Amino acid sequence: MNKESIVLGSGDLYCTEFEGTDKELPTNEALETEENRLGYIKGGAEIEYAPSFYEAKDDMGKVSKVIITEEEATFKSGIMTWCGTTLQKLCQTARVTEDKAKKKRIVKIGGIGNADGKRYVIHFVHKDPVDGDVRVTIVGNNQAGFTIAFAKDSETVIDAEFKAQPMDKEGTLILYEEDMDATEEAAGPESGGGQGTEEEPGGEV
Repeated sequence: MNKESIVLGSGDLYCTEFEGTDKELPTNEALETEENRLGYIKGGAEIEYAPSFYEAKDDMGKVSKVIITEEEATFKSGIMTWCGTTLQKLCQTARVTEDKAKKKRIVKIGGIGNADGKRYVIHFVHKDPVDGDVRVTIVGNNQAGFTIAFAKDSETVIDAEFKAQPMDKEGTLILYEEDMDATEEAAGPESGGGQGTEEEPGGEV
């Protein structure tokens, strides 16, 4: 039996460099560390899956066939806590240099020739101690650019939009993981003997 529950609340967002479709994704324990935290987020997060279809139909509308032709998945979130190194994960042309003596970090952005082509594992975790945790993972990079707004009456939140790319040889775009109801026992074989297992009373005939 599948237990349906209300998913309520935001979560944590982690990010680490993707090593390629020929390798396994990092485990949840390896991903969910402070070192991999992309930043604390505001406004929640959303994952969007958008397939495209082609329909072949005769002129009279009596026969048709539909096939899926394209798939697109996008993960969006607002990053509220960030620094210069965060921008390097949001922009392929960003280069970060640090001068520890002067205590300065410089980020240069721009120049197509500077694109590093990196892809990242984007890992979102929604914690729910009652109904169980939900995890959503994609592989991709931010393809929507970003805006940094400085306002006197609100915090600066960078809206990121990561476009998913295949994470394995099967072409998987989204990895969704949820905790199952721990109170439900796994279904097993029914107790009791099967047909013909009991001896007939009186022994042999």
